[in-house]
Amino acid sequence: MSALDSLQGLRGIHQDLIALSEDRLPNVERLWVELEARIEDFRLLLDKVTKNDASRQTLSSGTIRIDDLEYAVNDEFKESTVQLAEVLDLDEIQSARILLGAQEEAEDLGRSVLATGVIHFHENRQFLLECLRLVLKESVNPDRDEGTRDVLRQLIALILDTQEGQARNGSLYTRKCAAAMESVERWLIGLAERVQSAIILEQTSTPEHQEMLDFEQTSLTNQHESLAAIITYLVKANYTSVEDFHNLLDDHLPRLDRWNHLAVHYVPLILAFVSQYGSPEGGGSLQEARSLHRRITENRESRPWPLRNLQAAMTCWWVAEYSGWYLDQPVGSPVQRIDPEAEAQERSESFIRALADGAFECTLSISSHMTPDAWFDPVKSELMQLLLRDAPSLAPEISLVSPYFPDLVMEQFQSFADAFITNMPDTLRRLKAEEDDQRRRIYSSVHAGLQNNISEHDLHLERFLVIISYAFEHHIEAAQSFWSDPESNLYGFLQWASRRQSTPRAGAFCDMLRAISEGGECATSAHRFLLDEGTNTSARLRRSCSLNWTQIFNELGFYASKLREHPVAALPASHYSGKPKIDEIDEHESALMLECYLRLTSHLCYQSSVVRSWILAHPAFHVMETLFFLCSSTIPFRLRACVLMALEALLTDKTVEIGTAVWVYLDHWISIGSSSTQGLPKGVKQPNTPARAEEFLHNTVGATFEECNAFVSLLNALIAPTPENASLNDALPFPEQLGSAYRMPGIEPYINFVLGKVFAERTRDVEDLFQLRILRWRCVDFLATCLSTFNEDLVIIANRSTLSVDNAMNTSSLLAYTRLHPFARAMEWAFNERVLAALFASAHQDITEVSNATADSPLVLSLLRTIDVMNLIMDLQSTYLDIVRPLLKLQSTGRTQPVLNPSLASFEDSAATNLSIIVDLGLYVGAGHLELALSSLKLLAKLSSSRKLNAQSVTGPGQRLNGNRLVAAIEKNSEIDRIARSLVSEMRFDARELAQGAEAPGYFIKSAVLDFLNSCLAAIPDRPTIAHLLLGFSCDSNALNVNPDGLFARGTSLFHAILRLMIEYPDGNAETMLPLGIQIKQKGLQVVKTLFCSQLSSIYTLSELRSQDFLSNLFLSENAFDLNTSWDGRRLADPEFMFTDSAPTLQQYLRRRCSLLEYACMDVRLVAKEGAPSLKAKLLSTLLGQVTTPDGEQLASLTIFDLLDFTDLDLPTYMQPPNLTYFATVNFNISDGSAIGPEKELHNLKIVQELLTLRHNELRKAGQLQNPADEQQLLVEAQDILLYYLGDNNRQNLLFARSEALKAWVELMSLMMETCELDQASKTALILQALQIILPKLDRVSPDDADEAIEIARLIQALMNQLDFKSASLDKGRAGDVANDRLFQVFRTSLRAIHAANGNATFRETLYSVCYRYLVGMADAFAGPTLRRHSTQTLKAAGERLIDIICDDGYNGEGTCRVSALLLLDALLAMAEKEDSKYVIEALVRTNFIVVIVGTIQTIPHDLRDAAAREVPMLLAYNDAKLSLLLRLSQSKLGAAQVMNAGLFQAIRASGLFALDPDLGLEIDNPDALKKYYELLLSVIRVICSVVLSRGPQNDQTIDQARIFLAENRAGIVAIFKRQAKIGGVWAGDVGGDLDELVEFYILLMTMTGFLE
Repeated sequence: MSALDSLQGLRGIHQDLIALSEDRLPNVERLWVELEARIEDFRLLLDKVTKNDASRQTLSSGTIRIDDLEYAVNDEFKESTVQLAEVLDLDEIQSARILLGAQEEAEDLGRSVLATGVIHFHENRQFLLECLRLVLKESVNPDRDEGTRDVLRQLIALILDTQEGQARNGSLYTRKCAAAMESVERWLIGLAERVQSAIILEQTSTPEHQEMLDFEQTSLTNQHESLAAIITYLVKANYTSVEDFHNLLDDHLPRLDRWNHLAVHYVPLILAFVSQYGSPEGGGSLQEARSLHRRITENRESRPWPLRNLQAAMTCWWVAEYSGWYLDQPVGSPVQRIDPEAEAQERSESFIRALADGAFECTLSISSHMTPDAWFDPVKSELMQLLLRDAPSLAPEISLVSPYFPDLVMEQFQSFADAFITNMPDTLRRLKAEEDDQRRRIYSSVHAGLQNNISEHDLHLERFLVIISYAFEHHIEAAQSFWSDPESNLYGFLQWASRRQSTPRAGAFCDMLRAISEGGECATSAHRFLLDEGTNTSARLRRSCSLNWTQIFNELGFYASKLREHPVAALPASHYSGKPKIDEIDEHESALMLECYLRLTSHLCYQSSVVRSWILAHPAFHVMETLFFLCSSTIPFRLRACVLMALEALLTDKTVEIGTAVWVYLDHWISIGSSSTQGLPKGVKQPNTPARAEEFLHNTVGATFEECNAFVSLLNALIAPTPENASLNDALPFPEQLGSAYRMPGIEPYINFVLGKVFAERTRDVEDLFQLRILRWRCVDFLATCLSTFNEDLVIIANRSTLSVDNAMNTSSLLAYTRLHPFARAMEWAFNERVLAALFASAHQDITEVSNATADSPLVLSLLRTIDVMNLIMDLQSTYLDIVRPLLKLQSTGRTQPVLNPSLASFEDSAATNLSIIVDLGLYVGAGHLELALSSLKLLAKLSSSRKLNAQSVTGPGQRLNGNRLVAAIEKNSEIDRIARSLVSEMRFDARELAQGAEAPGYFIKSAVLDFLNSCLAAIPDRPTIAHLLLGFSCDSNALNVNPDGLFARGTSLFHAILRLMIEYPDGNAETMLPLGIQIKQKGLQVVKTLFCSQLSSIYTLSELRSQDFLSNLFLSENAFDLNTSWDGRRLADPEFMFTDSAPTLQQYLRRRCSLLEYACMDVRLVAKEGAPSLKAKLLSTLLGQVTTPDGEQLASLTIFDLLDFTDLDLPTYMQPPNLTYFATVNFNISDGSAIGPEKELHNLKIVQELLTLRHNELRKAGQLQNPADEQQLLVEAQDILLYYLGDNNRQNLLFARSEALKAWVELMSLMMETCELDQASKTALILQALQIILPKLDRVSPDDADEAIEIARLIQALMNQLDFKSASLDKGRAGDVANDRLFQVFRTSLRAIHAANGNATFRETLYSVCYRYLVGMADAFAGPTLRRHSTQTLKAAGERLIDIICDDGYNGEGTCRVSALLLLDALLAMAEKEDSKYVIEALVRTNFIVVIVGTIQTIPHDLRDAAAREVPMLLAYNDAKLSLLLRLSQSKLGAAQVMNAGLFQAIRASGLFALDPDLGLEIDNPDALKKYYELLLSVIRVICSVVLSRGPQNDQTIDQARIFLAENRAGIVAIFKRQAKIGGVWAGDVGGDLDELVEFYILLMTMTGFLE
């Protein structure tokens, strides 16, 4: 196994283990096999062999052996190997092995082989460590099933080599992990020293070298972290001994001298050892615990660690667990003779001393940095500043911890918190008593005026409460332990801690209560806890016995009443800065306490609907009035932010009534504030205008980040649709008359504030990057909500449906909805230059930061929402510019000043000046965030498909046109290869995607990338685009080329990755088809099809596809199917097939089959053009099911005939609509006009759903649904309608896809027959085989689907034209009989199809040609009596109606159809003549066709004169066929008599053909008019002569008529004789005619009639 394969395999195992941990791994057996194959790798993981002389000498010899293969290495490889060994301090032979694997991937990564080798080494170690960590984690996971845990434990036993009872090996492995952690620490120190030396010596490093240094530091840190987690799980799983803990205490922890992320990595394993050997529930004994206790307490004084705070924290953790041994001392306990009280006192004192050394500060610091506040909670931030006043701070890189590590640490802290509460209740009480005493002394000093005696009191209990908060936050199951048993220690602790709280303790307690009340169940439990009100308290009494809702409400009410009595100035930002002053303690602490109360209240409202309902319905506490009064007062800005957050929390799952109430209160607050008369003369009223409202908002809530952030978040909650209206979005998110008392109704001031003030202006001034990202996210989320909640379909429905939208919607009218909806104003701001600048600034982020950020970070979320906004603007700009904006202009009375830039005609105009967005979007695709990648690809597709952006750019003064401006922008940035490589990596096939199904992230990315490429290529197929650039081509102004050194030439481009993906991605088998594979292959083939069909790229594409043997690979990977094949779980016969995802799966497969056949057609044409015999032979072999591999191996594949299996599908051609009652008057056939091609006929299901909802609303408003049964019946009917249109869409799609595939197959078959060089026998056999396969399909499809029938008929026609009827294969004999029988089947089937296809002229025309070819071919092949004697019987069996149809087409048909019909009649007459049958002539007489056709002769000159030039050839061909038919009729006595009786000579006389001047001929628009005239005369004279000959000389009537004809046209005949004899200076050759045959027929006629006599 190569190093690259090994690394990719590890990646797969890691993905499977993660899926196992998340309960989404479908194939566990594969994981067990792969893990077992890696046992030796896990064993040797930590046995790193360093560089040595022996390996170096082996390398120098020039020959090395790796994996049983011998390699000869050159000097360059030796040098690279030595460098890698030096960088990694690794054995040279192992370094060489890594380099061999790195060579394969260096090209893909775009890095040197050395750098790739470094990456491989570290990634290999990291993935091995992570896999081992996950195996250990799941082996001790109590939620995992016992069978899985047993398998994992067996694997661990194999890795640790403990399966035979050698338990000490687990301890040895643990110590190796600890040693490896120290090795990593030394390695990181060495890297830091190298960097420092380079800085001192002013040495500059290459970008790649710097990148490698950063990568090594990050990777080593992650490895150190993984090792710590592995040791933690080894301890938990009892694979260690107490000596390992001693070793850790003596040798490892005392050496830590830097308080950084590496030191924090030791925390979980310390806690694990403490729980294992310090707790009675662990794996150690009491004697071992007492020994450890002595060592830990003695070391504190005798061997202090450099990290004193960590040693103190460890002491606290230990004492809390260790004290559990002494809770109960049963008889026989080894500690009965000791003094338990003294030891308890000693343990308590040790604990207190450790607290004095910063134990809780250390623990809290670790907790806060493990779970950083990603969304900046101002209250928590203030609380942490208070609790961590002088504690040592951790380095910023601590935030780079892996996602699993905080959970691991917090789980250990949960155990510590439980142990401390359970095992040391006296110490807890002591802490509280001492802190309360200190606080009382401070207050006494303050009131006594003794400022110098004031000191800050201890806050250890508060720190412990916040530690609990961090430990249990987001761990809902663990938090249940507080609420599950009211008699438990934890619940008792809650009750005890809630009593007699100081202000800081109240804040910490609220924070803890907030953390353990996540989830509806826990939040409701916390609500019940707070309902235990205790005794009533007066408003003046500041503290009750315990924290409850009554106290919270009383505090808020007391503070509000105090503000009414004595309004105060805004307080400073920091509540605690230095020693408190006599007049600050009360107010500052009150604000902090209220902030904590409001924060807790907000959290409970978010989590529980019970809490929200209870608070809103509280009879005594009027929450809305109180909160908005606080907002309107002069209060600290953080407190106002908390008030706004509480209001937002009340809007969770809001109803219309609650939303309306908040809007009314909010607008009242704004209106009162903006109309304030402060500063004006008495009696002067300030006008309340929207501008003043915006100014008030800016001054009140826009001054600080906290208030601004909270207010915009509140507005987001207010404008979000209610759950009941979210589907239709036909209601305004605010009262329709909001603000009408003092301005135009609506929420324009709020929109102006958010977008104009905050987003466009304030975000430019925010210096804190963290705050900037949060504020941007709030603003773009607001903008996105404004845009996405506008239903533009309502306008379409109102214009195209009979439904009364005004009566049905939840707004007074559609006009009011369009005018007042926030969409209009928000869209106007979206075309404002300042907002657009802010929007593009928000979209431009450093790709490294984006890649390193988590998916739920403000950076990624703000970026994602910004791109979503851009997508929405591009989707909705036409609606706004074409419909909404003109409407607003008509309703412009009282509206505010327009803010959009009139010079911007579209969003693309702004994008054209910010083309760096293209590069950014390409980079974001590879940033590792699924939603961001999908949204970026969506926007990239829209921008790259814009013809305005794809216009050619102008270089400058010379005005020379350059290439595509998007291409120029992306090339200028030099990031194209980086973007392309990231896309290539996403295109790699991973078998695990199939197991994960449609939810696989890899599938989403692949599908989105292919959709983007298809969109871009389809929009602009004739010019270079960024899609071509990303696929690997080089783009000139109007052409493509291939760079010899580029990715395309090296075979590593995105184009090649797509080719590999299509070959490797499985799509199922004959039994089951997989939708993922089908869709990926179809989309990939569509990309390839667009490229090879475009003149721009076909030359490169086709040659590359040929070199990749693409067609052969496609044929090898293709699957046949039948009616029993399952499509996404359902067979075609399943009644539910058309209403599920199975139908689209089949449609995608048919489209893919069509693309395959089209490419095969293109390849056949190319081979025929090149004329290479070997290529023709190979291609023919492939089409016939024999694929030759490059090494000469013959592989069987599907044949071209197997690829016709889709015609066996029994697809419905019609679906019965449901019977309608409630929706009978609704017209559902409404399109939004966006569909093109065949999709125009499809139903817009979204509009159908909206019509159903509107009609439902209309009937409900009209009072027609009073009965619940009526409502239920309406819902059932609506569901039936949706299913019908869904099924009908699927049906039409399937029929169209099958028709297109059939067209491609017919074309391929025809091309193969025409171009492939086969001997006559093989060709005949192939044609006969094809006819045998397709004839039954013609029988089946002809009555149902005309398009498919036409295609099959055309193929039969092409095959019949290619068939040589004189081939030896058709000779008499057994084989010849079979062949002739097959051909006769063609004739018979075609006759039946003609009879069945009465309504399709094209189909009949093709069948006429088939029958004609059969009859003529058989007549030519068998000159004597025809081989088939019963052809006339077959014709009779087809029915008299058949001749009627042919005659109708022969007279009334259009174009070539009537010619084909006449030719077939001619052939049928010839057949009947050979069989001595009069059936055809009698049938023609019966239909009066002979009279009709003879009568048309008289109109020939008139028809030709009136015909346009393009119609003349067809008309002449029709006349030739008509006269040929008459000639055939006149060759028999019966036929001649009928022609004569039909008025032949009278028609000729009436036509005047022979009376025309022979020098002029017919007046027709044709360069060969005279020649055509002579040919026409010849055709007519042949009929005349044939009639005369057939009637015989004894028929005087005929002879007389002929003589009269000659006499009447004597002058013309003489003139023709002169021309033929070259008399008079003009001869026949001058006009291109040959009159010899015409003269001969004249002479013959004269002879027969005795005209000269």
